[in-house]
Amino acid sequence: MKVIKRFIKHIWHKFHMTQITILLASIVLLVGLGIGFYFMKSADVETLKQGLSQSTIIYDRDGDKASKLSANRTDSVSIDKIPEHLQEAIVAVEDSRFYEHGGFDVKGIFRAAFTNVMAGSRVQGASTITQQLTKNALLSPEKTYRRKIEELFLAIEIEKVYKKEEILEMYLNTSYFGNGAWGVQNAAKKYFGKDVSDLTRAESSMLAGMVKAPSRYNPIDNMENALDRRKVVLNQMVKYGYITQQQADETADTSVVLKDTSGDPLKGKYAHFADAVINEAISRFGLTQDDLLTQGYNIYTTLDQNIQSGLEDVYENSSVFPQTVSGEDAQSATVLMDPKTGGVLAVVGRRGEHVFRGFSFATQMKKSPGSTIKPLVVYTPALEAGYKPTDMLKDEPMTFGGGYSPSNFGGTYEGEVPMYRAVEKSLNIPTVWLLDHIGLTNGLNALHRFGFKTEDETLGIALGDIKPRVSPLQMAEAYTTFSNRGIRKESFFIQKIVGPEGDIKPKWEPKEVKVTTKEVSDTMTSMLLGVVERGSGRKAQVDGIDIAGKTGSTQVPIEGITGTEDQWFVGYTPNLVGAVWVGVEEVSETNYLSGNSSDGAVPLFAEIVEEIMADIGETSFDVDTIDQDAKTEEENWYDRFVDKLNEWF
Repeated sequence: MKVIKRFIKHIWHKFHMTQITILLASIVLLVGLGIGFYFMKSADVETLKQGLSQSTIIYDRDGDKASKLSANRTDSVSIDKIPEHLQEAIVAVEDSRFYEHGGFDVKGIFRAAFTNVMAGSRVQGASTITQQLTKNALLSPEKTYRRKIEELFLAIEIEKVYKKEEILEMYLNTSYFGNGAWGVQNAAKKYFGKDVSDLTRAESSMLAGMVKAPSRYNPIDNMENALDRRKVVLNQMVKYGYITQQQADETADTSVVLKDTSGDPLKGKYAHFADAVINEAISRFGLTQDDLLTQGYNIYTTLDQNIQSGLEDVYENSSVFPQTVSGEDAQSATVLMDPKTGGVLAVVGRRGEHVFRGFSFATQMKKSPGSTIKPLVVYTPALEAGYKPTDMLKDEPMTFGGGYSPSNFGGTYEGEVPMYRAVEKSLNIPTVWLLDHIGLTNGLNALHRFGFKTEDETLGIALGDIKPRVSPLQMAEAYTTFSNRGIRKESFFIQKIVGPEGDIKPKWEPKEVKVTTKEVSDTMTSMLLGVVERGSGRKAQVDGIDIAGKTGSTQVPIEGITGTEDQWFVGYTPNLVGAVWVGVEEVSETNYLSGNSSDGAVPLFAEIVEEIMADIGETSFDVDTIDQDAKTEEENWYDRFVDKLNEWF
């Protein structure tokens, strides 16, 4: 009887243990399914393809490739650019039932499980291409059963959202092929020196063999292993009907030539110009930074690669830049424009290491332009009002309305000077006196025509006290008026943008504004030629080229310190306008420049012109020279009166 009781008790205990085991297993299964379901619903698989982006190409003004924008470690290519034999090789060796399953392969799972149990460890995987894509793009590479559950559920979700061709495309663009080569395009260039679209079957089958273990099967480090692995791939292609045995044998006997052209000379090139292009594409074309870095746009710009390269070379030469009084490097920026079109040919936004979309002193800085504003707000409207370059202007200490008492740089005065001399020597008193005489309203009206919006209504605007402040790009655009004989061309970087599907974004049409007459513009050019020939811009002279321009400096706004915060030179030839700024980011008692623009910005402009001289084109202005011996109207009246007296007597 006791034996029977013990037997029943044993059976009952075993039954309970089985129930507990089943219960625990069910809990584990439910937890696993719950984790998988959570990841399936929380993962944003619909944006997966956006992360597999194509680079945006920047073209120069001649339509040649100049630079490339990309957010990825790989250059993605569309499935129609990937040869069928490469697609077939990958499917044959990595996931032969790819076109049949819905994200995971039940047969493959049981086969791998049986193999692992028999081996006593995990020796074979059953991941489909879709599951491998989740690992490449969404998950960490850890090999745990939790990760496998996440893989499985995410793969199911991906299969719901994307077509098989899209999944294969994303997989090929995210797979690692060794030696730093991510994606088939980079791998094709790394190992065979060609685009993926040009691969042969011999090369494609070798690439397909690398995915399983790139370090073991890549031909650079292990050619023998790579060839053996290629045979495995070819046999799989025969097995699943992609090629015949004869084709496999012929391909296996075909040698490959290794060549590395994976270095991309366009990536990051002309970074300052590329930054300006991005900013303009956002502000004028309504694109986003993500669009530009991921969607594969083709942007046709106004860039001149020779001029941009020359400008960058100058900025690499620290010897042509001044230092601050404390021995630190001064900051600087330059914009070069085509006055006939308004297109920006070249730009450097700052000195030092470039930061992606970092602050640009060329396009984003707002500073007082100093005396470079004088031709715009004073001398152009004065010529329009009938003044002549030889007319005499007051040059003596004086106080204007509102108690405004400017002074000349250096504190010297000549009593009276002809207008052209006041321009050449950048004299302050004659400039303010002239603006006062022609009327501030006329000066402000002219300034608006030159492209500046200002509410200032003080005579200080004659010396650069303009609010809001201005950038080198704005100054260069304003001076296109003189080079273009009275017509201002709105500045721009982008000619057109072609979308990834070939659609053309609405073309930006730059404005053209008639600022003044050809006669007034030519007279201003004659006076500004004198600035470089005889005046404050003499150090901008370059043999064989007519250069007109205007200097400008702003003083350190700290009592007791004599020095400059900003130095400007805006110069031009018949085919080029350039605005150069040299200065400091934050002025202080120890951070400023000791000289003026004649010592810093002006010689820098000459260095730039000499560097790009071969690409400037027309070098001579067709304008009249200033007759420095011409008499004033008073002198002419006196001479006529004396002549009349002689006739009478």
